[in-house]
Amino acid sequence: MFRNKEIKILYLGAILIGIISVVSVSLLNITAGLITFGSFTAFTVLFICLTRKRYQDIKRLTEYLASIYSGQKQMDIRDNKEGELSILKNDIYKVTLTLYEQSELLKKDKIYLSETLSNISHQLKTPLTSMFVMTDLLGSAELPQDKKEEFLGKITNQLKRIEWLVTSLLKLSKIDAQTVMFKREQIPLRRLLEKAVEPLLIPVELKEQDLVINGTEDITVTVDVNWTAEALLNIVKNCMEHTPQGGSITITCQQNPLYTEITVADNGEGIDKEDMPHIFERFYKGKNAGPDSIGIGLAMSKTILNSQNGTVSAKAGKEAGTKFFIRLYRQVV
Repeated sequence: MFRNKEIKILYLGAILIGIISVVSVSLLNITAGLITFGSFTAFTVLFICLTRKRYQDIKRLTEYLASIYSGQKQMDIRDNKEGELSILKNDIYKVTLTLYEQSELLKKDKIYLSETLSNISHQLKTPLTSMFVMTDLLGSAELPQDKKEEFLGKITNQLKRIEWLVTSLLKLSKIDAQTVMFKREQIPLRRLLEKAVEPLLIPVELKEQDLVINGTEDITVTVDVNWTAEALLNIVKNCMEHTPQGGSITITCQQNPLYTEITVADNGEGIDKEDMPHIFERFYKGKNAGPDSIGIGLAMSKTILNSQNGTVSAKAGKEAGTKFFIRLYRQVV
């Protein structure tokens, strides 16, 4: 502690004042001088001990920060004592805890980014390889015309698939980065559902499926119409793809003071119990997933709904099929 210049000046000043005081009092009365000298000595020893303890605490704080800087796991240095040093300990602990949590989040983000890039690479590798092969075959003069047309059609489908994947990932990245401003507007639920299922009407008709919407009378919701319609579209599309020819998809709606619930049920092949906890994870494909499935549609629906104070869940039907439960919670004023 004597390496501190301020401490040296303080001690030298205190000793000088003490000597002057003891000498002055001793000239007046020798007994009073001895008492003054004893009191000054006791005070000096006490001050040195307390200062030494304070510097030891500061040294421990310095060692603690050095250990955190070197990457060691943090220790709890808080205490329940009063004083500015205890406050400093608690504040340092809070700061280091926050930094540690941020560091862990950054590690998780790096792992997530690595896994995402790996999944994207895997999703792009198959169609790109297929297109390269078909492109090479198209260059052959001996290839029949009907095969050329077939390969061109397949290449077009693969390009559409890649375009949808890239577009979906861009949308998800915008939502994750919180750069999407959801515009809340009131709309009749019937109109929202009709907007959502409109792109599916022709595929549903081709598969001779029944698409029924019930219980939307006098129900309105306050949501971002375009984004919410896209979330509902992905869910209904999933049901359509896993429902056989001539099957049915039923959308049922109900409302209470807390939320509006939309139930989408199909009588298709259902979802395996092992897949059920993971169906909303990005790039996850279950056992019943089709060959062209990417595993991003349901994940996008969940992200969109969660960003608007909504939820989505699913469960397998009693006999067959799957039920999706979408809840749009009312905004608290």
